[in-house]
Amino acid sequence: MTSLEQILWFLAPYEFSPTVLAVCALSALLYYRGRRGASGGGGRAPAFWLGLALMYGALQTHYDYYAQHMFFLHRLQHLVLHHLAPFLIAVAAPSGTLAAGLPPAVRRDFVTPLYKTPALNHFYRAIQQPLVAALLFVGLIYLWLIPGVHFLAMLNVPLYDAMNWSMALDGLLFWWMVFNLRAPNSSDAHHYGGRILLLFLVMLPQIVIGAHIALSHHDLYAVYAVCGRIWPLSAQVDQQIGGLITWIPSAMMSIVGALVLLRRWMNGYAVSAGAGGKGGEECQDAV
Repeated sequence: MTSLEQILWFLAPYEFSPTVLAVCALSALLYYRGRRGASGGGGRAPAFWLGLALMYGALQTHYDYYAQHMFFLHRLQHLVLHHLAPFLIAVAAPSGTLAAGLPPAVRRDFVTPLYKTPALNHFYRAIQQPLVAALLFVGLIYLWLIPGVHFLAMLNVPLYDAMNWSMALDGLLFWWMVFNLRAPNSSDAHHYGGRILLLFLVMLPQIVIGAHIALSHHDLYAVYAVCGRIWPLSAQVDQQIGGLITWIPSAMMSIVGALVLLRRWMNGYAVSAGAGGKGGEECQDAV
């Protein structure tokens, strides 16, 4: 194959999912429609587009095939689905833009009533409580890395899809909880410090499990020997690299998130002090 044919082959879906395509295409369409005529916050759009592209690429290209046959590539896939792509989308704060992209009738007759449903509201608020969100965030990482559970997930298509979807959705919920803060003058400005602390707390369990995997002398994930590794790496080296990915870059995302929050916090107070307490909303646009 030519280079172009190889690129097109790689970008084509390995296992086509109409759900992934529909969600990504609809998100892109709504964001594009919502951005038309919008002013301000232009610096956030690239973060949204990059996050959405990474999410699609991790789920709907031939990278998914490679991730099923090398443990460290699987860990890279989950780094994107659970950390990097949701982080970028949440930083972009796209909810207002996506809502603006909806047809008015759909927003009025369907989305708004659904949003105001008491049961849905209570459930959403419960899972967006910082400690609950943090426990879910770390808990799912541990769940899918239990060797027995991981073995079953990699050999069962519905369970494999559930694993990837749960990582992507939980990542979006967690990072949205982290960055969805109002201006410093509003009642929850003090949560900046709490969110920063929370990011460091979720970093520690990731370091622990990453180090355990990387430093283990046993093949914890034999499923890759069953399915066959696509590259000539030993099980030990494959596992060590995968553990390091869980250990270092995954944990480093907490530091990056804390820096984003710290910048917003400082920018917000600077705006508040300079404008006599007005204009605090501008901190929302800072990345």
